Amino acid sequence: MTHDHDLVLSPTEAQTAAALNPPAGRNGGDLVVETLAALGTTTVFGLPGQHALGMFDALRRSSLRYVGLRVENNAGFAADAYGRVTGEAAPLLLSTGPGALTSLAALQEAAAASAPVLAISSQIPTAGLGGGRHGYLHELPDQSASFRGVVKSVHTVRTQSQIPSAIEAAWKSALTAPHGPVWVEIPQDVLLAPTSIPVVTGGDAFPEDLPPRVELTAVAADLLTRAARPAIIAGGGVVRADASGKLRHLAEVLKAPVVTTPGGKGAFPWEHPLSLQSWIEDRHTTDFLEDADVLLVVGSGLGELSSNYHTFKPRGRVIQIEADLGKLESNHPALGIHADARLALQALLETVGEREDASAPERVREVLGKVAARIAAQELTLEQEVLASVRQALPADSPSFWDMTILAYWAWSAFDAMGPNHMHSAQGAGGLGYGFPAALGAAVADGSRPVLAVSGDGGALYSVAELATARQYGLDVTWLIVDDGGYGILREYMTDAFGEATATELTRPDYVALAESFGVPGVLTSPETLEADLAKALSTPGPSVVVLPAVLRMFAATHLD
Repeated sequence: MTHDHDLVLSPTEAQTAAALNPPAGRNGGDLVVETLAALGTTTVFGLPGQHALGMFDALRRSSLRYVGLRVENNAGFAADAYGRVTGEAAPLLLSTGPGALTSLAALQEAAAASAPVLAISSQIPTAGLGGGRHGYLHELPDQSASFRGVVKSVHTVRTQSQIPSAIEAAWKSALTAPHGPVWVEIPQDVLLAPTSIPVVTGGDAFPEDLPPRVELTAVAADLLTRAARPAIIAGGGVVRADASGKLRHLAEVLKAPVVTTPGGKGAFPWEHPLSLQSWIEDRHTTDFLEDADVLLVVGSGLGELSSNYHTFKPRGRVIQIEADLGKLESNHPALGIHADARLALQALLETVGEREDASAPERVREVLGKVAARIAAQELTLEQEVLASVRQALPADSPSFWDMTILAYWAWSAFDAMGPNHMHSAQGAGGLGYGFPAALGAAVADGSRPVLAVSGDGGALYSVAELATARQYGLDVTWLIVDDGGYGILREYMTDAFGEATATELTRPDYVALAESFGVPGVLTSPETLEADLAKALSTPGPSVVVLPAVLRMFAATHLD
């Protein structure tokens, strides 16, 4: 008798012949690019280096599209955005030592935002591995140790036969909920050595599902059905799981108001009668959420921003659905459900009972009215008009990528993303320089629509080299630079805390002239002409830069009261 586990699929004669007679001229680098192609990759990002030349030379023999950036960290941001937009693992090819380490800040952002980045780096020759001091160029005692606390998983290759399996394992890790960056490193000699290993033609790296436990969703459904004042916090996990439709359906069945976190922007319709929008840093919203007798938190760890800087103290029962086990109940006791948001919301929809609550929309309007009145009392007309101009100029289906700048802080709370997966920022790890290179990655992923990047002048100085990248590849990205003469938000923080600011003022270039020196059109705008200038730039194919000289202010924080 033959059992299923005894069956072996026989290769065809053509496959056998190809395996026995692999083409000449291949090396370990070919195994890398062949494995990526077999897994479905079409595009890779990166920057070449001496130890990684075998991998980059192999690109010449492959059908993969290579997009090269000027700084490894920016290449990481571009891969991050590509992964967020497509939901695919975005390969990032790097060299050893300084090249690898320069990507760390980008990988930290990818980890914080659960972006699937597949970083593949070279290593010093195999003989140098193990921590000895051999004096190789770029040598570190343990390169992978620098990444182990940042990425989901680390995979060190020592022989060519390990390459396909290591990359498959890393790919699967990156795409298994919660998504995240992974690290593969391959020694220089392994990449350069000729190989007789057959061409890699297939890959099986489908991520595992993360379904909820049935007994937990049954309890959650009962609590929500019987709740008097249910409410929902929707985080980035809803967007990553493509679960926005299920979230809306559940909210409507429960008549539960919904607020989205900065990472969850667009997960719930902005103008929906049950939408508390994204004013999660406002005390009026915090009070409302604290008053919920059952609070459903989906795809959020209730971290600093999502808890109004840890001032949020729920009084009712909390149900938390979270794919990242480390975030489950890490900040508040809850009925913790370790699951992908989409699968958990589907389970709730199948078991929850419909509630009747005619007062819910009115209570939402009341909260939003209090928020609007608080902002109006602070005389922040310029800031609101600038943000409104950006929204009017940006097509509804275009994604936007925001650096750590005052206008982005406004956008977290006050910007209508017009749909899930449309607005992204560096609020996960909070590093500068994200906006423009990330927008380039999104434009590579989908060239059918313009992409907006928003930076302050401080963040822009991290990314100016990528104007060359934008020009080289003709990427349809408009870069809005708000020039306030320095690190604007740090200027505010220091002035508030110490009475004056130190180390926040910057000498800047003429950004319009700088853009034009790269062959990228630039325009100097004003608050009055911003909407028209930005709309024109976005409607003109190719890269462009719009510079807005303006000193914007933040609305008053409520967590300090």
